[in-house]
Amino acid sequence: MVGGHSRCAGRVEVLHRGQWGTVCGDDWDLVDAAVVCRELDCGEPVDALGGAYFGSGSGPVWMSFVMCTGSESTLKNCGSGAWGKSRCDHNKDAGVICSGVRLVGGSRCSGRLEILDDQSWVSVCAAAFDQQDAEVVCRELDCGAPVQVLGENAFGKGDAQMWTQEIQCRGNESQIHLCPTSHENNCSHEHSIGLLCTDIINVRLVGGHSRCAGRVEVHHRGQWGTVCGAGWDLADAAVVCRELDCGEPVDAQFGLGSKPFWMNNAMCTGSESTLKKCGFMQSTDPDVCLDKTAQVICSEVRLVGGSRCSGRLEILDNQTWVSVCAAAFDQQDAEVVCRELDCGAPVQVLGEDAFGKGDAQMWTQEIQCRGNESQIHLCPTSPSHKNTSSYENGAGLVCAGLSIF
Repeated sequence: MVGGHSRCAGRVEVLHRGQWGTVCGDDWDLVDAAVVCRELDCGEPVDALGGAYFGSGSGPVWMSFVMCTGSESTLKNCGSGAWGKSRCDHNKDAGVICSGVRLVGGSRCSGRLEILDDQSWVSVCAAAFDQQDAEVVCRELDCGAPVQVLGENAFGKGDAQMWTQEIQCRGNESQIHLCPTSHENNCSHEHSIGLLCTDIINVRLVGGHSRCAGRVEVHHRGQWGTVCGAGWDLADAAVVCRELDCGEPVDAQFGLGSKPFWMNNAMCTGSESTLKKCGFMQSTDPDVCLDKTAQVICSEVRLVGGSRCSGRLEILDNQTWVSVCAAAFDQQDAEVVCRELDCGAPVQVLGEDAFGKGDAQMWTQEIQCRGNESQIHLCPTSPSHKNTSSYENGAGLVCAGLSIF
């Protein structure tokens, strides 16, 4: 990486046949950047940049249209166009900013804090770290706000040496390496710092009838931005619905949106755990997507314990999945659920906990569909079973599993 503030930020250059060359920024995304950061042992990807953000390189443009899955050990193992045959010029050179910070021994957003100091990862002295520093680290790792700053080697001592400098962030910096530091010599035997961040969801749906329907927005570097609907499809929508625990994708649409656009031409396979792990293209025209913002409708209903089109019926009630009382569910309700899940017509409605009781609480309302609704949440409900359903059997459902191809 060349031209940045450290060896973990800058223009991406690749050594091939004894000569350094650049990478074209077309189709360059965070998935590709993750491979570069891992290969350089630089922590997590903070940003993937095109347009020669770190200045134009020289020599050949070795790689173009890079297509990493994110699991590759080196950038050269990623798919790309023919080596050195790109029509891309150096005005599009790709760049990357890696975090140079990581949390070890916990989860993605909690652990012992380590910072990359030149070539080595070092632990941070608890006495040299405060709330403002924590805010920067959590934001940089896309983990929301700090919940707790811990000393006493809460996540173990680790093997890293202790960094003896004191970090003096104001709290609004985008990266911990942009914070001032001062030399301190009394930290060598102090406890290392541990950090708990909120681990926020980095995608949301805005403007719909619930939190599971609406315009897709992504949280990146402390700011919410929209997703361009160009190329947006049900595979992309499936990732969003899964990340939000909202059931299956019902529809992938596009409509009016607003700036900034964080993602363009999302290229999910449908199996990714988060939308940010999907490939995408950088937008070259900030106004091209104003009428093509990605939108998603998720089912908020699922069948558990059977197959895709059979199982115990659960419905999302606010933030919680609940089972549906068998006495409060009939054939018209079943027709809506099967249609919503693209599973054809209902074959059988079952009680007696046919697919097991599960862990979900029992929903006490009665669903009163006419049978022609597009989603179960559009059906009227009544609380008439409120006091009689809590110990009833959960409804099970078998749909035909109709193929649409």
